[in-house]
Amino acid sequence: MKATILIVSKNRKKELEFTLGILEQIIDFSAQEVLVFLDGCTDDSFVLKDKMNWVKWYSSEKSIGASAARHSLYPKAQGKFLIGLDDDAHPLNADFIDKTITLFNENTNAGIIAFQEIRGIYNSDKEALIQTEVPEKEYFTNDFIGCGFAIRKSVYEATNGFPVWVDIYGEESCVAIEVIAKGFDILYSNKIKVNHRVNKEVRKNTEQNYFRFGKQLKNTTYYYLVYYPFPLIRIIKLFWHNFRKYALTDARCFKVFFKTVLEILLHFSTVLQYRKPIDSSIIKKARQLKGLEY
Repeated sequence: MKATILIVSKNRKKELEFTLGILEQIIDFSAQEVLVFLDGCTDDSFVLKDKMNWVKWYSSEKSIGASAARHSLYPKAQGKFLIGLDDDAHPLNADFIDKTITLFNENTNAGIIAFQEIRGIYNSDKEALIQTEVPEKEYFTNDFIGCGFAIRKSVYEATNGFPVWVDIYGEESCVAIEVIAKGFDILYSNKIKVNHRVNKEVRKNTEQNYFRFGKQLKNTTYYYLVYYPFPLIRIIKLFWHNFRKYALTDARCFKVFFKTVLEILLHFSTVLQYRKPIDSSIIKKARQLKGLEY
């Protein structure tokens, strides 16, 4: 098995069905497989199991979170290369798997390939491709986006995998730092493109921003706690920055901030069990790498 495509979905049947419909047309079932994890879905996503029986389906009755779902799903893959997509993201290159394998073969030390994300809802893939960066661009980076990336199975197995101590937002950074610590590179390439079908205006004007604010504050704190040799100063700076920039300027953020801090304190000892500090030189190297351009 050359490649496995992996998707985690929760209550987004329409988006998932659209993505799988595209994949069905372009993948080679003799060399590729698709795995989907339904994370505590309460809609009718389960009806897709009978409709799309070429997919290998896994599920949890109770939602365990996107990161834990990935942690459960990825070890089940048979492919040499693991390609992660969101349920609302699809490849814009019909030959995206071949391009992925070629990039890995050309860059033998690359553990992860980060794809170009094109956000927005378009009338056609041709319209989405107009947003493509020109010319082609590649560079080594310190992170990747979960809606479109590939990782060597052997490299993923060398890490602790997606963290179970993160629910959603920030799990990619955990895998990324572990990959770098193992001596592998993360290569961004816009040769492979995915359309992340999110309505940018709707997302901007909804409760999602407050939800994301709390999750990112919590998970960044946990990231420092798990990976940094001396995390206290980083955590204090993180709290102060978010309090001054967001909590003091927005009443909702103020409430979310203190609710999140309380949650962090309640689960501090649990997350501490996963603490495996990475050498300071590796963290410094990662911070000096070029960040992803969103």
